[in-house]
Amino acid sequence: MKALIQRVKRASVEVEGHCMGAIDQGLLALIGVEKHDDETRADRLLHKLLHYRVFGDDAGKMNLDLQQINGGLLLVSQFTLAADTRKGLRPSFSSAAAPDEGQRLYHYLLHQAEKRWPKVASGEFGADMQVSLINDGPVTFLLET
Repeated sequence: MKALIQRVKRASVEVEGHCMGAIDQGLLALIGVEKHDDETRADRLLHKLLHYRVFGDDAGKMNLDLQQINGGLLLVSQFTLAADTRKGLRPSFSSAAAPDEGQRLYHYLLHQAEKRWPKVASGEFGADMQVSLINDGPVTFLLET
């Protein structure tokens, strides 16, 4: 699994003009599911999301994680993260999980996150979503499991 994470001041996701999820300070995580992914990879990714130290401490160093700052986690499925862009001028999605499997693993990740952290919001799998954010830094990382 892949997650493109962005440290945000706030972020939200809308579907057809309706706000599906919003957070204040925290992480926006765009989630891509690939063919070889499973629950173990989803669990490892969630551990990283909750413990990755990207927030500043009193000295301004990235030493604090999402839980230490009591931040929000906004999970948004993003099929295009599974694209292979190494060749040519058009992405290949041959490494992406099938839609049913991608949806199953995305929802597994979401439900596990909701069990472990009270400030979780999400978009809608497979929907045409509009994501708004104020990137803090900017700070952006690609996490892979």
